[in-house]
Amino acid sequence: VQLQASGGGLVQAGGSLRLSCAASGRTVSNLRMAWFRQAPGKEREFVAAISRSDDYTAYTNSVKGRFTISRDNAKNTVYLQMNSLKPEDTAVYYCAADTSASSSWFLNHRRTSAYDYWGQGTQVTVSS
Repeated sequence: VQLQASGGGLVQAGGSLRLSCAASGRTVSNLRMAWFRQAPGKEREFVAAISRSDDYTAYTNSVKGRFTISRDNAKNTVYLQMNSLKPEDTAVYYCAADTSASSSWFLNHRRTSAYDYWGQGTQVTVSS
């Protein structure tokens, strides 16, 4: 599986961005997908995840109500819609895929170890 993240950029606080993660080699409808982010000097942290059937989504508390994860199976792409952006959202954002189909994903989906494929990252910078 190859993942290509895009859509990052510079935006003012309160603005919006939509990140895209285009997959090749596998169809995203068969994958559990997630977004993580990493700010300078900090560890990579969980942002959002979506199950294969889209009936389960999860968000870190700091983005609930502002970010939405979704997928378009026809485009083989997963999105992260980010609204009401804050300076503390500034980071490199990574998409990730779990190809294992293990049921343990539901317990471990906030951990980087739950994913076996990663995109290259896209920079999001929010100015105050």
